[in-house]
Amino acid sequence: MQDHKTLWSNALVEIELEVSRANFGTWFKNTKIVKEDDGIIHLGVPNAFVKDWLFKKYHKSILRSLRNLFPEIRAVEYLIIKAEVETENAKANLQPTLVSPQLNLTELYTNREDNLNPKYIFESFIVGPFNELAHAATQAVIKQPGQSYNPLFIYGGTGLGKTHLIQSVGNYIKKNYPGKKAFYITSEQFTVDYVNAMQNNKGNLFKEKYRRYDLLIIDDVQFFSNKERTQEELFHLFNHFHDNGKQIIFSSDKAPKQIPDIEERLRSRFEGGMMVDISKPEYESRLAILRTKSGQLQFNLPPETLEYIAEVIQDNIRELEGCLNTIICQSQLKNRHLTLSEVKTLIKNNIKPKKMASIQDVANIISSFYNITEKNLYEKTRKKEVVKPRQVMMYLLREDFNTSYPYIGQKLGGRDHTTVIHAYEKVKKEVLTDDNLKREIEQIRNLIYQG
Repeated sequence: MQDHKTLWSNALVEIELEVSRANFGTWFKNTKIVKEDDGIIHLGVPNAFVKDWLFKKYHKSILRSLRNLFPEIRAVEYLIIKAEVETENAKANLQPTLVSPQLNLTELYTNREDNLNPKYIFESFIVGPFNELAHAATQAVIKQPGQSYNPLFIYGGTGLGKTHLIQSVGNYIKKNYPGKKAFYITSEQFTVDYVNAMQNNKGNLFKEKYRRYDLLIIDDVQFFSNKERTQEELFHLFNHFHDNGKQIIFSSDKAPKQIPDIEERLRSRFEGGMMVDISKPEYESRLAILRTKSGQLQFNLPPETLEYIAEVIQDNIRELEGCLNTIICQSQLKNRHLTLSEVKTLIKNNIKPKKMASIQDVANIISSFYNITEKNLYEKTRKKEVVKPRQVMMYLLREDFNTSYPYIGQKLGGRDHTTVIHAYEKVKKEVLTDDNLKREIEQIRNLIYQG
């Protein structure tokens, strides 16, 4: 069996794919394998509350993840090691962060003063068509904090790199603006902090704590839904930052209009600056990410392995990295590269990827449906018989596959992303009132998914 630290880190990769980032950070922080005794893993946890919660909510996931790495593991038991954990975390006022398996890399830490993880920097952020607008917005922010795009609201699905990007802003400001103070926090942590302050009659201290920063980064704001008192406090905090020229950045898994149970005045604040989305990475970006990550882990997998992973893992970057780490871990255990057949089996058993149509597949189906040549879709023509199919294709690529506007424009004749946005909004509006168009799109969808 590999050492306890590496085993638990590898198991956490699979567990992280099954839980939200907020829950992962809350319940799996400061946990570690204490010992293994005849197939029984003894997992150290900081307190009784975490022990009970892990057993009730995540025991099956923990046991399954460990068994995927070593089938000989029979059971998991939980031990409270609060004092030991606190002693370790007290070093240099730094708090260890549980990350994907480091595979002999130096352990990374999150600074308690600002909650920023030093591994999240722009230099390690891979830019592609799926995230280039969001990246460009952050570059504008770091040039003129508090002036350009304030607030900056970045939204997109789970595991697409939002946290990496927004924390990169904080680390850049921290390094290049010594006089400015940055602070990162999740909405869940912010809510807990506020509730604790109210219960202990320390509301003023709470206000003072947050108002002293020059840059505030709040992650996963969709979790503010239905938390009225916390929303009210955030509203006043936002006004303070905005009125004083201080930068504020939000992230969410959905656009402000799609977040339920949010006060309209707060929603309007979210929408008052720059809103930009991050979509699912296309094949080329997924492959670039895998190559970069494997290089960082100092483990170069065969090209055909990376290409296969990029082809079948399409949903998010976190899943890509988890799959990559699992393959590297198994390769190290066997002391050789896995064959492509072994990789396919490993992915099939653990990742369960979803097959999706390619842009070429969609173009072929749409051109056949509207009786035009596929070549017509890429031409710069305003002929009515071509414009409608092209706009429908743009709409479906965006609506069904969450393809980024720039990438759609790039693939369809090198068009500007604003043209794609216009086409998407136009079809989205018309499909609500035009029954014929609605039926056409449903028929095209059936052809795509049946194919």
